[in-house]
Amino acid sequence: MHENLFSYINQYTALPLTSEEKALITNAFQPKKIRKKQYFLQEGDICKYTGFITKGAMRQYSIDDKGGEHIVHLYIENYWANDRESFTMLTPSKYNIDAWEDTDLLLITRADMLDLMEKIPALVEMVRLMDERNAIANQRRLNSTLSNTAEKRYEEFVLNHPQFLQRFPQHLIASSLGITKETLSRIRKQAIK
Repeated sequence: MHENLFSYINQYTALPLTSEEKALITNAFQPKKIRKKQYFLQEGDICKYTGFITKGAMRQYSIDDKGGEHIVHLYIENYWANDRESFTMLTPSKYNIDAWEDTDLLLITRADMLDLMEKIPALVEMVRLMDERNAIANQRRLNSTLSNTAEKRYEEFVLNHPQFLQRFPQHLIASSLGITKETLSRIRKQAIK
């Protein structure tokens, strides 16, 4: 499982991991299996871990007053699953994160991650680049949600996340786009024509 993480880190840095650094990472990241529909995090709990997904799929969502689910993030292999605010600030989460498929994760606490970052320069570079890319992606998503039609949002989703179309059902994709499943169905039918 850790080899996937080593490969991921190496994609983000020109600093190759030494065998000593790999050993530190292996000791800090603990494997965890989560069954389909099992929670990784529930609303009201503090997000104590960030999880690197080596196999499987997960979703992060909130539930409104009427019981409707609103997808915040969809995750698959090589994604990090957590509630960033709760993980960083140690505050109760506003979100649920559960496994959409049986999922294998590598978990680490914030304290252990900060400790590793003091010892492994490659991790600092990886986290910096991830933060930059995440900020850009969130900015683009916000702009798209505010400015684009449902059709354009779906087109961007297909372009940026084609792998999600095979892993998640239509109602979850619709929710992540902020549209109804009926609207998504109509858009998909028009695209086929």
